[in-house]
Amino acid sequence: MKKLQLKHKEIMEFCLANSDNSIIKKYSKYFKEGYKGYGIDTKIFESQKSIWLNLWSNDMTLDDYLDLGDILMSTGLLEEASFATFFIASKKDEFSIETFDRIGKWLENDIKNWATTDILCMFVLCHFLMDNKISYEKLKEWTTSESEWKRRAVPVTLVVLIKNDLKPIDAINLIEPLMLDDSEYVQMGIGTLLRGLWKEYPTEIENFLMKWKDKCGRLIVQYSTEKMDKEYRKKFRKIK
Repeated sequence: MKKLQLKHKEIMEFCLANSDNSIIKKYSKYFKEGYKGYGIDTKIFESQKSIWLNLWSNDMTLDDYLDLGDILMSTGLLEEASFATFFIASKKDEFSIETFDRIGKWLENDIKNWATTDILCMFVLCHFLMDNKISYEKLKEWTTSESEWKRRAVPVTLVVLIKNDLKPIDAINLIEPLMLDDSEYVQMGIGTLLRGLWKEYPTEIENFLMKWKDKCGRLIVQYSTEKMDKEYRKKFRKIK
């Protein structure tokens, strides 16, 4: 464990040394619950991430990175959580169902914002499906979670799979249990997914929206129809 504590200390020292209040101020407007992080320039972050991944390639196992991830995620700091995500992503070939469940605990207990959730979806969680480490039904289990971030992870993970020929029937099967979700973040995730699928499968997605438009949260319809013609999207307005 001392090895991991030393690495966390090194990460914290780097983050503090590269903290920029102007970046914190710039991005605070995107976080309704408040921006909790150091404010590190993206290029500086990316460069250091690559340095550590190279330096630690023979020193850190997947289990080591998961244990370090427990520490980093528990801080609630955006950059520390992002490092944890990219460290885990570097071991994607070794992922298993147990890895998936372990990461799910971060969403339940530690993650408290949309940005960390989405980075985890885009760079880690999508690979469990793309590489057939888990089934769609396994991801569907997350739709009943008390954590809105774990529930948001379902549609956001699927957004990445649109480029990998995600079928509407599979997506709809997963998100239908979330269509009455009260969380704005879950609704926005669903809407983003449906908007992406609509480009390839307009008939299927429009039929699904017509089924739910009078019952689901307004943000689902707003986000899913925003690329439609202004007049055309009026058909999806909720009937009062």
